[in-house]
Amino acid sequence: MAAPLRRSLFGVARGRWRLEGHSTGTLSVRSLALEAAPAHSGSPWRLLGALCLQRPPLVSKPLTPLQEDMAALLKQIEVEKSLYSDHELRALDEAQRLAKKKADLCDEEDDQEILLVQDLEDMWEQTFLQFKPGARITEADKKKDQTSLHRKLDKNLILLVKEKLGDQDVWMLPQAEWQPGETLRGTAERSLAALSEHNIEAKFLGNAPCGHYKFKFPQSLRTESNLGAKVFFFKALLQTGDFFQPRKKGQHVWVSKEELGDYLKPKYLAQVRRFFLDF
Repeated sequence: MAAPLRRSLFGVARGRWRLEGHSTGTLSVRSLALEAAPAHSGSPWRLLGALCLQRPPLVSKPLTPLQEDMAALLKQIEVEKSLYSDHELRALDEAQRLAKKKADLCDEEDDQEILLVQDLEDMWEQTFLQFKPGARITEADKKKDQTSLHRKLDKNLILLVKEKLGDQDVWMLPQAEWQPGETLRGTAERSLAALSEHNIEAKFLGNAPCGHYKFKFPQSLRTESNLGAKVFFFKALLQTGDFFQPRKKGQHVWVSKEELGDYLKPKYLAQVRRFFLDF
């Protein structure tokens, strides 16, 4: 009896250990903000939630020469293996009636439809000639207006804002300081709401940060209790909206991945490039 009892107690203890370990792992991410709350021990590092607001491409990228050759080959294969469409069958039937007419074998009642297919094709041709595709190069591209969303339509664009850090103007992703009681994603959402007075709507991609960055404040602002900040980035896709206030025109830019180096500092840029992908 003693041996089975010991095995039973050991099994219960092992199951309890697994349950406690599972719960600890699940809560570790959610407890991250609470552990770093200002009330716990006066940490010199401030928590910030930053927003990586991305405008997806609006048009497809131009095909490379290799892609154009491949597309032409696939189109030729499709034409060779495809069946006749209804319009092509009607055209063949019309050609047969036209041949009968020339041979004086066609009835008079067939004359009314003898040119129906050709008339349709002429009408479609006129409609096609009136169609004007949109330009890939917009006015914002020509003027190099990086504050406009209507530029580089075939690329991903990311929003950068100018912030005052000490006596310096620094370009960075929109951010806000974490407040007790909110999640880090909630902090990033609050920074979105403050961007343009609720004129911008975005879809956040998940609840977990996509990256982080740690930096120290300028020497003039640095103290023992205010050493620097830890920034946690959250990605979101732009749905609707833009900046409409003229006073903010010089305080934000929409830039591609290749243009980030013109604005961000090297260490900050290295962290942003890890999660900002441009396919």
